[in-house]
Amino acid sequence: MNYVALKMLFGDRAKYLMLLCGLTFAVMLIVQQGSIFWGLMMWSQSSVSNINVPLWITDPGIGQVDEVKPIADTAVDRVRSVSGVEWAVPLYKGVLRARLSNGDYHQITLTGLDASTLIGRPAEVLEGRFEDILQPDAVMLDQWAVERMGGPTVITIGTVFELNDKLARVVAIAKTQKNFTNIPVVYTTYDRAIRYVPRERRTLSYVLAKAKDGVSDAEVTARIQAQTGLGAFTAQDFGWKTISWVLKNTGIGINFGTTILLGFIVGMAIAGQTFYLFTVENLKQFGALKAMGASTFTLARMILLQAFTVGLTGYGIGLGLATGFGFLSAKGGGLPFVETWQLLLVVLIALLGICTCSALISIVKLARLEPAIVFR
Repeated sequence: MNYVALKMLFGDRAKYLMLLCGLTFAVMLIVQQGSIFWGLMMWSQSSVSNINVPLWITDPGIGQVDEVKPIADTAVDRVRSVSGVEWAVPLYKGVLRARLSNGDYHQITLTGLDASTLIGRPAEVLEGRFEDILQPDAVMLDQWAVERMGGPTVITIGTVFELNDKLARVVAIAKTQKNFTNIPVVYTTYDRAIRYVPRERRTLSYVLAKAKDGVSDAEVTARIQAQTGLGAFTAQDFGWKTISWVLKNTGIGINFGTTILLGFIVGMAIAGQTFYLFTVENLKQFGALKAMGASTFTLARMILLQAFTVGLTGYGIGLGLATGFGFLSAKGGGLPFVETWQLLLVVLIALLGICTCSALISIVKLARLEPAIVFR
């Protein structure tokens, strides 16, 4: 019976190709939009992942990582005094304007790291040595800063520009994850960053910390909150807090959700209608099988086999097209595209739901089928 079912499916090439195209389009649209959406969410919390430290301590009312609310410099020593904290270092993060030698201005995110440990440094350096930022007036750029500020012909190792009328000399270029706002990042030491920015009463942006071995991050953050009154978050919680803020305060979630839902509806509509027409046009064949003793359950199993065969084929093709699109468009960081196994599993379940619903429409028709139709 399985062979007969597949022979009927592949025999009507027009209907088969229409079903395949509809399901492929639905899968490709859902995977593509879902991957771009998640890529944007990864960009939104890239400041957390690029620094890559276990604990973040800051103002308790902060909404997301780029919403800097300066705290008192004494916060570093207060965090260090909390039981269970192995180390704590300061971090400066703020927005400045860089002036190049040709007179062009570019907005940059200045990141100041603790000079004695350089905790929070990027994991990969493309050119130069990160330790060279300890030299006078030295800074390091990420690769997006090079791209945004004129390219490698303008920004190279040794390039000098101005930050708030003070000299900054490029000694290294690092590889980082692109951020949501696409503002270049300039790294230097904490003390030098304070000299670059206009003087304020409070300049400390974050305290970065790590829990001692044997003490959980959650337990340490609770102690820090209770003893200092500051907001303490694990890197994972801070990343999710940033993503939640973006979803709540922008239309990104609604826009991408609507597109994904439309892809699901279009796929279900095309598959349901085409599969129903396929069943109606083959009623005589199903009636003949029923007249020869095939049960309704057997016919339903044949319909489900046909539906899942074309569905899984469409899933594979759609996934391949979406992945190819993502590979080409995301090359060089042009488009956020992050495929996760959770997304692919959800798409597979959604596709199987589409196929099941489409098959049920035809099964209901077959359940009411009289074998005598073959003699009419």
